[in-house]
Amino acid sequence: MRLRVFTDGGARGNPGPAGTGVVVKDSLDNTVYEYNEFIGVSTNNEAEYTAFLTALRWLHEQNQVNDVDGADFFLDSKLVVEQINKRWKIKEQRLLDLAKNCWQLISTLPYQVTIKHVGRSENTEADLLVNQALDEQKAGA
Repeated sequence: MRLRVFTDGGARGNPGPAGTGVVVKDSLDNTVYEYNEFIGVSTNNEAEYTAFLTALRWLHEQNQVNDVDGADFFLDSKLVVEQINKRWKIKEQRLLDLAKNCWQLISTLPYQVTIKHVGRSENTEADLLVNQALDEQKAGA
């Protein structure tokens, strides 16, 4: 089974209150995993990386129990896509540390991972989860 993984991160302010969203779909378009989290004060780019890392951690945990033979990631952050694919340099140390964590996890997966950029309109479910995490945090504050 090949999975489609949608991740998004966002901050209200830059830096500001930030959240992440992850949606994983199977080959029949069924949602097999959904997750969102308020991550505190962060930059938008850090939130995007954190969402991607969260999805990779989930894949790593599922490695032993699911019949997965590949994962295609879809992110609306061109920066993260280009940096993770090693086409753009990473100048900021915090982002480099996050990228190194991502690369390490990718290297442990026994199947191919692709990371592609999509427009926001193709990443609406993960985006909704980000906003839900931020709205719930705001309501509880």
